[in-house]
Amino acid sequence: MKLKSFLGGLGLALALGSAALTTRLHGNSATGSEEANIAKATALLLQNSSYSSHREAREVSGRFFDHYLDMLDGNHVYFLQSDIEEFAPYRTNLEALAVKNGDTSPAHQIFSRFLQRLEQRVAYNKELLETATFDFTGNDNYQWDRRKALRPRDLAEAKQLWRQNLRYDYLQEKLANRKPEEIVKTLSHRYERTLHAAQQWKADQVLEIYLTALAHAYDPHSDYMGRRQTEDFAIAMNLSLMGIGASLQANDGYCKIRELIPGGPAARSKLLKVGDRIVAVAEDGKEPVDIVDMPLPEAVSLIRGAKGTVVHLTIVPSNSADSSSRKTISLMREEVRLEDQEAKARLVEMPDQDGRVSRLGTIDLPSFYSGFGGEHGSAQKSATTDVARLIEKLKAERVQGIILDIRRNGGGSLEEAITLTGLFIKRGPVVQTKGPEGDVRVESDPDPSVLYDGPLVVLTSRLSASASEILAGALQDYGRALVVGDSSTFGKGTVQSLLPLAKVMTRAGLPFKADPGELKLTIRKFYRPDGSSTQLKGVASDIVLPSPIEALKVSEAEMCDPLPWDSVPQARHDELDRVTSYVAALREASAQRMATNQDFAWLREDNDRVKAQLADLVVSMNEKERRQEKAEDDARAEARRKERANRQPQHETQYEITLKDAAQPGLPKPVSAPSTAKVDDDSDGESLLPSPKGKDVISDCVMEEAQHILLDYITLLNAPEKTTLARRLPAPEPSDVSTPRTLNF
Repeated sequence: MKLKSFLGGLGLALALGSAALTTRLHGNSATGSEEANIAKATALLLQNSSYSSHREAREVSGRFFDHYLDMLDGNHVYFLQSDIEEFAPYRTNLEALAVKNGDTSPAHQIFSRFLQRLEQRVAYNKELLETATFDFTGNDNYQWDRRKALRPRDLAEAKQLWRQNLRYDYLQEKLANRKPEEIVKTLSHRYERTLHAAQQWKADQVLEIYLTALAHAYDPHSDYMGRRQTEDFAIAMNLSLMGIGASLQANDGYCKIRELIPGGPAARSKLLKVGDRIVAVAEDGKEPVDIVDMPLPEAVSLIRGAKGTVVHLTIVPSNSADSSSRKTISLMREEVRLEDQEAKARLVEMPDQDGRVSRLGTIDLPSFYSGFGGEHGSAQKSATTDVARLIEKLKAERVQGIILDIRRNGGGSLEEAITLTGLFIKRGPVVQTKGPEGDVRVESDPDPSVLYDGPLVVLTSRLSASASEILAGALQDYGRALVVGDSSTFGKGTVQSLLPLAKVMTRAGLPFKADPGELKLTIRKFYRPDGSSTQLKGVASDIVLPSPIEALKVSEAEMCDPLPWDSVPQARHDELDRVTSYVAALREASAQRMATNQDFAWLREDNDRVKAQLADLVVSMNEKERRQEKAEDDARAEARRKERANRQPQHETQYEITLKDAAQPGLPKPVSAPSTAKVDDDSDGESLLPSPKGKDVISDCVMEEAQHILLDYITLLNAPEKTTLARRLPAPEPSDVSTPRTLNF
């Protein structure tokens, strides 16, 4: 059975094929309210059909209770300890109320209290803005992350927190050189907007959050998507293709970049990164609109716009814990072309000191796409088919090795992951999956042919997830490819199925008028051919390189209540053993190069600084101290810009090969030399995205090092008697530090 059809059919089989479940859904709630029917259907589906359905009811209720409170008040500044004590009885029976008769009264009761506390806070903040004078010459600190802090004991302690939070917001605006009257106007409007938005919430919006909290009580990837959320999700997807090309999410009051759409304006500009927070939006010639604490749909509506228009975004860079560190970028809205999201390749000619040129190929695969139309919607798209075409082109150009770059690949079709893995191995198991009852299925590549059998490096990052981890794990288990990149991939080892509740409720006889939404349900777990799960641990790199996202808390382990790691028996597979005996020498040679590379030194320095900031949950409220820190950051960024501008040109030649180019004889014109690019970025972070075609580009030091690792790997494969690369590598010269290879910013 193909995994794709298996994933597509299992959900409805579970939801509609269980007579016992249908009977329970009928129960006595068919005459209940529409909201009660939705809640009961959702609760019973999760209880009977999710991978974690075995969890004890009291445990689920406790998680449900905590998740709902945190979805309303994640930073623990609104609800009082007395509120929590009042609602405490729900901790043991919240799920049971939903399962038994769809009782959602706790959702509205708790939300009502949240709204009361929000009204109190806004009134108090407005009073302070009108009457208080804030001083920033002391030595006090502000705790910016209170997710694990105790909630305020009473209203008096809450007001102390609210005052300090207001002072923090005020100082952030002051450090951004806003005038006092502007600050008061901005903050007053922000708080009023937050309150007004919460007061406008409809019952179905409260239900969406409530049932999402219930789904998250089972695992972090199960979700309830109500009618409004489903519509907003579809709109957001369309906007991402007709705006700046970014997927956004709400995070602690900020509009945060969750994903950059490959080929979109934001990705090509390299001015935005995953994790950046947008704090203001402006049209050409108009004043910026503050969007902090603005509901996400409203923020998205400001960011989107007509094709060809310019939007100005004020952002807080992802590697800054201090939200006063801001910069403004400008992007032209446009349609993201389909071909920009396809796999693409590069051919790199790298001369050595003796003038000999090595040809290497790199393939950038943004996702395991499948099934959407090609030009004019006339053709079915396949990541495997496209990568195969690029490999054939690279082989025709006589490359000596290939790097498969999946650093920003968050997954996609599992069937594509299996068939694409099959391009590099003979037939055999690629992934195993296990259901909640312990049944294990082995999904294999049935094709005995191998398209490419040469030296192969798989370049990963912490953003490589799901299907990417299946490919990387399988190629590593087979000993077919060298895995290089972050210490490990994301660690998402679960399968989800999307269930339309309308079909379930219709079959169960539960009446509804409007679309009741959909339930995304985790139904199985992934396992590698060697039997180990990718859950939590991900795929560990054979050679670890410093990463621009190393310090950021981006992984499955950082999510709430992730499923545990486990293993299943190994599936019999070939062990080609093309990697293990060479790893030690390759690591040593790589370490020698990175030790003299200035970009890697900066990368480590930045990571250490960000780690320290994130580990320290408080920030100084002394204005002089904060301005000094900001000045030091600006000076460091300026010094780096000057150093890069003075670097000597590289001698590599690079050719970008699109799928259209792959069908043409010969190579396109080479892209411009990396060293001629202009650098204009304050964050000193590395872009994980490919460079725009036909423009000056700044090379990516992680990719450059991966290329050198591939060259070393080719040398060892051609001379297996060698156990070290030390003799082949030239001794580092003094200029290696002052004029290193450039980094993609």
